[in-house]
Amino acid sequence: MTDSTETALSKVPEVTLIFWIIKVFATTLGETGGDAVSMSMDLGYLVSTAIFAAIFIVAVFAQVSARRFHPILYWVTIIATTTVGTTLADYATRSLGIGYAGGTTILLTLLLASLWIWYRTLGSIAVDTVSSPRTEAFYWITIMFSQTLGTALGDWTADTAGFGFDGGALVFGALLIVLAGLYWWTRISRTALFWAAFILTRPLG
Repeated sequence: MTDSTETALSKVPEVTLIFWIIKVFATTLGETGGDAVSMSMDLGYLVSTAIFAAIFIVAVFAQVSARRFHPILYWVTIIATTTVGTTLADYATRSLGIGYAGGTTILLTLLLASLWIWYRTLGSIAVDTVSSPRTEAFYWITIMFSQTLGTALGDWTADTAGFGFDGGALVFGALLIVLAGLYWWTRISRTALFWAAFILTRPLG
């Protein structure tokens, strides 16, 4: 199968500026939903994570089962990763008794493990041609861990580092500008930059 054919069959959108803008809005909606269930409805982080994990699994199953790319289904699944990521990050950093440093370390380890297993299994972690069911499964698991890690980093920066949410947004915005510069003016792996940007855009939502 040629690269052009694989790209045509890919079930993820092209990574453009519009992609990142929609991603920030989608994660904002997802975080609002996660906080509404865990805090406003007072269900707690663990129960909320279980609820949203079930929704996430259903959304991923629908996404993988689809024969072609459906934008609405894709972004609904992104929102699902954010809701479960929000409550899971809060559980890891606030309920386990290990603080932001410990929780973030666990989440980073899970993300790196996901990427490593994906690479060892399929030989690539590129996101431009996600078309097979196995690739999609790894893609969505890694997306979920990325959202979770981004949530933890955002909360850590806002709370422990003392920046507040507005100051934290400026910090992550500056880091994204650095990534943009690396994208345009270096030969650093585009895949690595994508995953870094995916994590760093999460606190903006």
